[in-house]
Amino acid sequence: MLKRVLVANRGEIAVRIIRECIDLAVGTVAVYSSEDRDALHVSMADQAVCIGGPRPAESYNNMNNIIEAAVNTGCDAIHPGFGFLSENSSFAGMCRENGIKFIGPDADVIDQMGNKAAARRLMRAAGVPVVPGSEGAVKGPEEAAVIADEIGYPVLLKASAGGGGRGMRRADDRDSVFTAYSEASAEAESCFGDGQLYVEKLIIDPKHIEIQILADGYGNVIHLGERNCSIQRRNQKMVEEAPDWTISPALRDEMGHVAVKAARAASYENAGTVEFVMDKTGHYYFIEMNTRLQVEHPVTEMITGIDIVGEQLRIASGLPLSYRQEDVRFWGHAVECRITAENVFRDFAPEPGRVTFVHLPAGNGVRVDSGLYTGCSISPYYDSMAAKIITYGDTRLEAIRRMRRALEETVIEGVNTTVPLQNLIMYNRDFLRGDYDTGFMAGNLETMLSICEAAGGKDGSPKRK
Repeated sequence: MLKRVLVANRGEIAVRIIRECIDLAVGTVAVYSSEDRDALHVSMADQAVCIGGPRPAESYNNMNNIIEAAVNTGCDAIHPGFGFLSENSSFAGMCRENGIKFIGPDADVIDQMGNKAAARRLMRAAGVPVVPGSEGAVKGPEEAAVIADEIGYPVLLKASAGGGGRGMRRADDRDSVFTAYSEASAEAESCFGDGQLYVEKLIIDPKHIEIQILADGYGNVIHLGERNCSIQRRNQKMVEEAPDWTISPALRDEMGHVAVKAARAASYENAGTVEFVMDKTGHYYFIEMNTRLQVEHPVTEMITGIDIVGEQLRIASGLPLSYRQEDVRFWGHAVECRITAENVFRDFAPEPGRVTFVHLPAGNGVRVDSGLYTGCSISPYYDSMAAKIITYGDTRLEAIRRMRRALEETVIEGVNTTVPLQNLIMYNRDFLRGDYDTGFMAGNLETMLSICEAAGGKDGSPKRK
């Protein structure tokens, strides 16, 4: 097993990884920005090193400072968590050059799968179904328009190096392709330093299904079933559940087999997620592979009993997976709400500030991953996620009822959060039926905001029962 791991992240995921290392008797080093001097992950690690100023470029994205901290503290591995440098092939390469294990796939794999156009080509060659579109990046708006005419409208123009909904525009006809191309390419160049785009048929309001995979260095690849992450706002997930109870066991096995095929085609190692969209007829298509630990991994851990971060550390230590595919079992149901410090009445504007009081839920079937404590601060420099609340039940309804209880028990004072809105989702009829897709928030947001306003006013904090 690894001896000492530097956790190159912050917030709840840094806390999650440090806890896992402690459980496995692995030493930990936390890194932090000057803004995060009093953060929870800093106090939990064996050692902590300040790596720069508050802005990510000065600290959590400062590759040289992080590598220097790892070398100086004798770390044999770095866990990047998610976000920041987790899918940065240059950073993975720097780790390798300095004799430090990057807990994730090889730099070449990150490059290959991080370029969405290249990933599409690889998946098509491997026999994995992909959304109809261009073979790779297009050379300009004229070529994009020709392809769009062939596959039919509407289409999406998407950044080859993109992610998080950036560098992506919809085109509903030939004329709009040219405007969409210009806007998407400019945004992609600004965000990713690469303005290349590819064209993809837009599947209207699909389900967004992701398959969790694990792969070791001995050729063993397994899948841990699917997660339904269709409740999103601006491509940011708000609620996730596993399993998707509208998917049959046969379809689950089929999609899992395809995800394993995709991972093998990429020569993948460590934890990853293969993402699909599913249309109204049940046809599914590969859209991308996240080459990192996923935010929503606890949902899968709850229904399989498999410790995904623990397996990551095993794989990075050169050990084989603890499980074979036939060992994987799915029990019950789990739901996760990603709690963010945002004001839902101000177009979900981030709400930095001091958290004056926190009470997080507990009890049977409830798990909370968070870096919050009373007196901590939500920083304006980083992602606004404050906590993840995950509930488990023998049935889907039991998991949902526990989530209602957990959200109603949650108190985060000093900043507004999305808790009231997510609580309303737990009572929505379409959600209760499992009859929802990526159009859910657009179709229900106005009504839910009206209910929130009537309950407690536009501070985003409805009165408690």
